[in-house]
Amino acid sequence: MAKSCKGLAIELVKCLSETDCIKVEKRSYKECAGEKSPCISTECIGLRETFFNCKRGQVDMRARIRGNKGY
Repeated sequence: MAKSCKGLAIELVKCLSETDCIKVEKRSYKECAGEKSPCISTECIGLRETFFNCKRGQVDMRARIRGNKGY
């Protein structure tokens, strides 16, 4: 279950690397993923929310019994 969110993480990094936040402003991935600026596409915002829910599901005891909804 530790690797169930790995695919989402890779997709999120790919999506963020295409944004102006990384290319133009030369900021870190962590800074760009944590903000709600207009330079981040809605696709990246959706991936970020899905990744957050996946990571939260790893901690939730009910989801741990049933298994995390993988990517």
